[in-house]
Amino acid sequence: MNSFPSREVVTRLREQYPKGSRVELVQMNDPYSKLKPGDQGTVDFIDDTGTIFCSWDTGSTLGVVYGEDIVKKL
Repeated sequence: MNSFPSREVVTRLREQYPKGSRVELVQMNDPYSKLKPGDQGTVDFIDDTGTIFCSWDTGSTLGVVYGEDIVKKL
């Protein structure tokens, strides 16, 4: 995805995934990531580009990129 989400989309993401929310990875389009579908983590924050930063149970802190990667709230 080449463009960043609108301020409204970022606000909606922050409401949907508040700090402390538990999430599960559905898909990540990063060939170098060791994260795999089914991995779970806790949301730390969402930046202004809509990237959801998580503390993954695997120890990773890789962000979930809006429009590229998919997580679901547990």
